[in-house]
Amino acid sequence: MKRFYKILLCLTILLGVTTVLQDNTTQAAASGVNIMLDGYPLSFPIEPVIISGTTMVPFRAIAEALGIQVEWNQAAKEVTASKKDAAGTTVVKLTIGSKNAVVNANTKKLIIAPLSISGTTMIPLSFFSTQFGATVSWNQTTKTVSIISPKKDMYTLGFYAVSAFDQYALLPDFDAIAFGWSRIDRSGEFTLQGEGYNWPQPADEITPELIVSDLAAKGTSPYLMVYSVDGKLELTKNLEDLELQARTISGIINAATQKGFEGIMLDLEGLGLSGDKAKARSDYNGFVQNLSAKAGQAGLKLSIVLHPLNSSYTGYDYKTLANLADDLIIMAYAYGDEKSPEPVDKVDEAIRLALQQTSKDKLILGISLASENETSVNTKIGLAKRYDLKGVAIWRLGIIAQPVWTEMNKSVEL
Repeated sequence: MKRFYKILLCLTILLGVTTVLQDNTTQAAASGVNIMLDGYPLSFPIEPVIISGTTMVPFRAIAEALGIQVEWNQAAKEVTASKKDAAGTTVVKLTIGSKNAVVNANTKKLIIAPLSISGTTMIPLSFFSTQFGATVSWNQTTKTVSIISPKKDMYTLGFYAVSAFDQYALLPDFDAIAFGWSRIDRSGEFTLQGEGYNWPQPADEITPELIVSDLAAKGTSPYLMVYSVDGKLELTKNLEDLELQARTISGIINAATQKGFEGIMLDLEGLGLSGDKAKARSDYNGFVQNLSAKAGQAGLKLSIVLHPLNSSYTGYDYKTLANLADDLIIMAYAYGDEKSPEPVDKVDEAIRLALQQTSKDKLILGISLASENETSVNTKIGLAKRYDLKGVAIWRLGIIAQPVWTEMNKSVEL
């Protein structure tokens, strides 16, 4: 009889513990916990849990969004995470159930041992800060995990317009600068003259040619940007008239080589709003293929600015164009009034759609500083980091406010 009561007591205690665990899990699921990475929600397979006052978070989901490589050893129940940055490579080994983490062969103590919930490895949130440089916090009131990704060295492109001279000193901070000094005009002809996008006049001893050569000498690649919008079907005219197109391509190549540029930046906008959209894509592919061949022969790089795939303009074939160009700039802005920060969900969608067409190393996220501010700009840069894109392109110099520049420098190497 005593043995029966002992067994009954043990079962009661076990059921009580199980109930507590179930209740805790239910409370966590019902609490609507969010993980915010650089100010934008991050999806995760298992919600964070709090154990003895320590916030435990899903490791792989956060690690991969921070650019950390993750490998799982099922036999050893061990996670290996590695990340390379300017300071070197950090390699971390974590074992389920062990408080000993191995960081570059050195043992570090964890507050709580990693655990597995439904096949997801959970680790202390603070570990991302101590070992991978992220800034982390937990807001008990809002049930929100906030993570700010560490500063990253990534490709940066700046756009320089005629009216950008007051921020001339910023040019060497970028990897490349696209100079908006040429266009395809209303008649479909390539030109360095006209309104808005033209070859600027010298300012005393400072000439456009001197700016380009000085920049190249400092290690920043200068690109000649060619602008057009199909408002009066001038771009369509160029794409359909092969003789005019050949003349245009010849003019672009000659201007870029003679003026000392290292690349060409195509910003030909407005295709596919109406009419035969498939034909527009095919015609533009043909134009870029011809230009790409000539640019390659001249030793010039080729980049293409494109409307996002979730815009109204559908005349652009990302997959084909990515194979013809060195990179594509996703013009993920102008979704709204252009005076307020762009809707992050739209920018996120634009990136994900582009990634269905080409690889991340071909994609650069365009960010318009006419829309963004010092609070929102790093959320956009954070998306480029989250998807490990090639880099970011800033539109444009001349309108970069000092607070925005300061915040950008916290997120990306400039």
